[in-house]
Amino acid sequence: MEFIAATNNPGKMAEMRRILERMGHTVRSQREAGVTLEPEENGTTFAENARIKARAICEAAGTATIADDSGLCVDALDGAPGVYSARYCGRHGDDEANNDKLLEELAGVPEGKRAARFVSSICVCLPGGRCAVFEGVCPGRVGFVRRGTNGFGYDPLFIPDAVGVPGGGGTAENTQGRSYAELSAAEKDAISHRGRAMERMEAELARFLADGSVIGMTCGNACITVADKAEG
Repeated sequence: MEFIAATNNPGKMAEMRRILERMGHTVRSQREAGVTLEPEENGTTFAENARIKARAICEAAGTATIADDSGLCVDALDGAPGVYSARYCGRHGDDEANNDKLLEELAGVPEGKRAARFVSSICVCLPGGRCAVFEGVCPGRVGFVRRGTNGFGYDPLFIPDAVGVPGGGGTAENTQGRSYAELSAAEKDAISHRGRAMERMEAELARFLADGSVIGMTCGNACITVADKAEG
């Protein structure tokens, strides 16, 4: 299937393209599709923001669209930065400043109390208004220093509980304490919040395309959070 990805974030675009192409789909960025729209992300949840972006780009392009809204939720910060992850420092998309602020907010917090989770809501929207949102979660903790050069955003600070085993060998405990940014693409995709959300999407996509339905599940590492039809 061909999608337009509703993002102007190059790091997110590269990751979405990599995962979707591995699943057999093709994906174009909204720039490649000639869509310059920047929807206002004024939702209060990841699912709401993903739906806002997917619907807006889908309506503008008239093509099946996939959008991701994601962020880091830290227990010691009562879930912050959460939906404000990309603009935690007060400016949108300043990764270095966002990481600096996160470290400042966690100054003095010991390792045992730095639990966090990355959350991704993936919304698929079809011409005509049908949308479904799928969620993936990756548990871990926030490190004390940046480590690694792969990835983007908070990846250098986030230490996942597990890592993917190269060659499709499942997952293993992250005994070395490597950050997202120290993992290879395959090691990250197997356990990442975005990878898990897209795995759930892929498992339900045929049913959704056929009749608009999806199977509700109890939230865990990946779950369906929303399935709706066009409003109005």
